[in-house]
Amino acid sequence: MSDAPLILTLAFDEPTFARFDGLRRRHFPEAINFIPAHATLFHHLPGERERAVIETVASLARTVPPPEVAVTGLRFTGRGVAYVLESEALTAFRARLAQAFAGHLTPQDAQGWRPHVTVQNKVDPKVARALHADLQQGFAPFRFTAPGILLWRYLGGPWEEVSTMTFGENA
Repeated sequence: MSDAPLILTLAFDEPTFARFDGLRRRHFPEAINFIPAHATLFHHLPGERERAVIETVASLARTVPPPEVAVTGLRFTGRGVAYVLESEALTAFRARLAQAFAGHLTPQDAQGWRPHVTVQNKVDPKVARALHADLQQGFAPFRFTAPGILLWRYLGGPWEEVSTMTFGENA
């Protein structure tokens, strides 16, 4: 058991993961691309409470059918590009988790949640603007069904996968 922070992300189906991770591998600076494509639900949960975090997330995930997620557009972030995600079911699930972890949330995790998948970050704004324009030209909204949740341990750059929890086992 470690006290390193835990990160909670959305699991993607295989085609969606391949699409986002391929873009991330192509456009994210290689020297700082330690992790696969992801959509973060919480950036910093208490590592010293790992077992309780897993139990809470798993028990809530089991009661929720796998949520459908819409990929609705692209966001220029100034020094990068992200795909915008929308899902009422996923937002409600995250709100339930936020309530369960209320005493342990950092200010970043306690504020509003804007789900997204970052495929480029920490580049010159001109490079980011060009990628945004290029991806925008060929963009068509699409949907995917999220199979579950992934829990990671933050290792100062790289992440270590801790647990995978599936949606809908008791839904």
